[in-house]
Amino acid sequence: MRGMGNMQGMMKQMQKMQKEMAETQEALNEKEFIGSASSDLVTVTMTGDKKMKDIVIKPEAVDPDDIDMLQDLILMATNIALDKVDNETQATMGKFTKGIPGF
Repeated sequence: MRGMGNMQGMMKQMQKMQKEMAETQEALNEKEFIGSASSDLVTVTMTGDKKMKDIVIKPEAVDPDDIDMLQDLILMATNIALDKVDNETQATMGKFTKGIPGF
């Protein structure tokens, strides 16, 4: 019966960690991340759960004869914002996976 107390303690710790993970993930999801391209000609705002919240395109970025450049700026700003989300996710959620095999 000695091992049962140990098991219950481990289960409580796991439940506590799950709750902390959920709270941390929720806070991360609400956080905003901004990516911008070419001196802020295009700015993208995303949430931590990788949902685009806003996009701002300055008029000088719009050249009807060069739509490809605008598309590239949008992609660049979006990817920068996504990289920021990924880095913050790793920084905040990574603490939960340290020392756990398979993570």
